[in-house]
This record gives sequence, structure tokens and C-alpha cells, in this order.
Amino acid sequence: MVNIQRLLFSFLSSTLPAQVPLQFEHGTAPPKSVAIIGAGSGGLAMLKTFTDLDVFASNNWEVELFEERESVGGVWLPDYNEVHPPEIPETPLYPLLHTNTPVPSMAYPGFPFPPGTPLYPSHEHIEAYHLRYAQQHKLLDFIRFNHKVQKAFWSGNPEQGYWNLTVADGTGKLHHKKFDHVVVASGNHHIPRIPVWKGQNEWLSNTPENQSRKIIHSVYYRKPEAFTGQNVLIVGNGASGRDAASQILGFASKTVVSVRHDGDPLEGVIIKPEISHFTANEIVFVDGTSYAPDVVLLGTGYEQRKPFLTAGGELTVDPSGRNHSDKLVTNLKYIFPLHRHILSLSPSYPTNALAFIGLPTFIANCPSDIAQSLFVAHAIVNPHILPSRRELLKELEVYEAHVREEGRDPYINGHQMLTKTESSDYQDNLVEFLKETNAIPRDGKKYVEEWRRDIFEYQYLKRGWTRIEQQGAGPEWTTGVQTESEWADLMRRVNDWQKRWEDANEIEFRVDLDLVGYIGNQ
Repeated sequence: MVNIQRLLFSFLSSTLPAQVPLQFEHGTAPPKSVAIIGAGSGGLAMLKTFTDLDVFASNNWEVELFEERESVGGVWLPDYNEVHPPEIPETPLYPLLHTNTPVPSMAYPGFPFPPGTPLYPSHEHIEAYHLRYAQQHKLLDFIRFNHKVQKAFWSGNPEQGYWNLTVADGTGKLHHKKFDHVVVASGNHHIPRIPVWKGQNEWLSNTPENQSRKIIHSVYYRKPEAFTGQNVLIVGNGASGRDAASQILGFASKTVVSVRHDGDPLEGVIIKPEISHFTANEIVFVDGTSYAPDVVLLGTGYEQRKPFLTAGGELTVDPSGRNHSDKLVTNLKYIFPLHRHILSLSPSYPTNALAFIGLPTFIANCPSDIAQSLFVAHAIVNPHILPSRRELLKELEVYEAHVREEGRDPYINGHQMLTKTESSDYQDNLVEFLKETNAIPRDGKKYVEEWRRDIFEYQYLKRGWTRIEQQGAGPEWTTGVQTESEWADLMRRVNDWQKRWEDANEIEFRVDLDLVGYIGNQ
């Protein structure tokens, strides 16, 4: 298949101005200040990448990371408070959550998980990993915890200016500060997407005596015991929907999952198509069948919002928006126009003034976050590597046309990377662009290592690890595994071990779709 991104990059390289060396009078750079929002994997990657630059240390550039919670980890940091609508929990994390992808693929390059970590561990391992990363790289001194950015707006013109940030500290006191650049790494899993169906209010208001009908989003899901003895309908077959279905199954009287597309079946779960409408007593599906649940659990994902940018008038919310305009827009699924899902192409400010880290989904977050952070850091240090806004908009137009040719709509699929090679190629191309513009040295290597690409072919890996844990043999496999190459070898061995067992026992499985879906960890 033709790599459209490589073609685009080749085109742009031919239109780039001659590389301007990074030169500063008397060896000093003009002072710059950068605000990073969010201390999940994306924010930590951006902070480390920026503070690693020689120009940062030698020229006293300023970088501050604002995190509204008490520690690092983003979505992996638990919220133990009981929260009810309309209040939204600080994270959708639930106590039984385990990763749905092997942790070696989720690790920052050069910073593997410690020996003994299960291949598909509980969330506590991921939270501890991010804290250890921040501690080892001395990032905590740059982070202002319990500081929530409430508003960000630009003062200036398309060539120069600054960002005005309004930040509330833990006491509620407001602070105002100016920055040259803002990097948004606030995550994708916070504001629930809640669909509405015809007749649902009638169904809710017609609750029989001694029963309790309700519709709740999976962001509020915590324990399967809460559904004991109930008839449950789960809407959605993504990671959260499948997890909830498998956990609730042992407690609910009946578990039904409504899906839009075919997926792997779950034993004991009844699969139904999309919901057509509600009546006073039941829910009717598009195939004409019906079901009378006590509770509807929505695994319908999250809205792509950045409230602090909207409050500052910098991000317009338009659910029907599809075309480029003279401002930055979100249709709640897709933020546009962005260069490579990263740089805002709004004409209000320079193209390196506002960046996003972590918008792509179905991608290994930590490696992708580093690739994106490298791109942002060098665009800030030397904006001459970027073509004009007009050329970048043209590249975006070509990219979106290519996505449509593949049968997808970027304004519906958003920032998803759906093919096995797309996520790896995306990261490689970001880093390769920096090499082609002499922003970083050429080394003849791809950014994404082959072992990370190989993981997409390991269809036996998750089943193999499940069988290993059922045997209580997990520590025997992982003890002493330290380096990236050792983790890569472990995954190969587990995958091959399970394949031999399944072949010997003539067991057939459908391809494990969960393997290519990465949970967001901003």
C-alpha cells in the first residue's frame, strides 16, 4: 500500500526553505516560555523532551506543567470518591481494570517496565510506572499539582504574541500568567459522550414499583457487584463495554450488549444490534427485537473537548462542523485544522504556538507521545523547519482525502489510527521529518523498533498470558526480564508457546481484536 504520509513529506521537503541553522546572538537564545497542560503520559513526554534540549538548559527557558490532580498518571491515577451525575469523575478507571495490550508496547522508548511486571497488568502497575518515570527524569520540580487551567486565550497576531492562562490552584485562588507556547496533553477520556434515543424519557419515567431504571455512562462504572440481580444492557463493544460485560456477567441476571459492528463474542453475553428506540416498557433494536433491562450502561466513548480553550474563545464547539474555517473547531470527535494531529493551523497565531499531544487513538501512547513531543519541541526551538500555514493546510486536505478513499471519514473517525501499520508509520514519519530538516541527526534507523511492529501479529499472546496466569506461572516468565530486547523475546516466546498448544489441541479462535486497541493513558 502506498504510504500517503511519506508522499506528503517528500512533497513538503521539496518546498521547504533552505535549512536555517539554530543560531543565537552571543550564544544565547531569545527567552521562551512553554505551558504544558496535563501530567499523563503525553504531558510527561513533552516535559522530558523539552527539558532534555541543550537550548533549554543553556538559555534559561521556562517550562511549567499544570496538573489539576494531585499526582502524575492521568487516566491511570485512581479516583476513589463516589461521584454521581452531573458531576464527572476525575478518571473512568475502575478497580478491576487491566491493560488490554502488553505493557512492553506501552513503555516509553528506553524505559522498560521493571522485572516481574505481568504482561497485562492491573492499573496500579501503570500508575507506578509513570511516577517512576517522572522521578527518575527529575520532572516533578516543573509540575504544579492541583492547578487547573480554566482559560487560555491568545493576545497578538499571526506572527507574534503570547498566551494568557487563568489557573485555579487547590484553594480556588486564580492566577494569571503569560506563555509563548501552550501544549495541550489533557487526555481524551473525561467528558462522556451520551447519546439520546427517542422514547428514553418515557421509559425512565415508567419505572415499576420496587425497581430502579437508569441510564449511566461507563465513566461512572466501578464495581460489577452494583448490577447484582439486574437485567443489563451495555451499549458499545469497545474496551470499556467489553470489560464491563465480562465483569457484570457473573452478577447480573441477564447481560445484553448492543453493538454497531461485529466483534468477538463474549461467552454468556447476548449480542444485539443498534438501538432503534425506547418504549414505555422496553428497548427496541433495529432488527425489530426488544429487551426490557433495568439499567443501560453506555460504553459510548468520550467527547473531544478542551474546555479551557473554548472558554478563551480559541476552540469552537460545532457538532456538525466538517469544513475548515478561520478558527480551531471540534465537532466532538475531531479537532481541526491540525497539522499531523498536533499543531493548530488557526490563523490567529504562529503555527508552533499551540500544540496537542496524545490525540491519536488506537496507538501505543508512550512511544507516540515521545515522537509527537520531539516534533513539537523542535518546531518551538526552530520554527523554520515548518512550511507555511498554506502548505500545511494543503497537506491536511490531501491526508483527509486519502482517509476517505480508504472508506473512513476523519470527521467521524476522528484521530483514530485503524490499520496495523498506520500507527507505526505515523510515528516514524514524524521523526523522519526532523531528520530530513536536520533538526536531529540522521541515524539510518526507524523510530518504531521492529519488535513493536511485530506485536500486531501476536494473535496468541493475550490468550497465552491468560493461560499462564491461570497456571500461576506468571512470575516464572517475567522474573529477571529487564531490557527491551528481553521483553520483546518474552512476548515472542509466550505467543509461540500458546500457538503450539492451540495447534496441538486443534483449537480455533478468531483474531484477538483487543490486541490492536490501545487504551488511552493521558
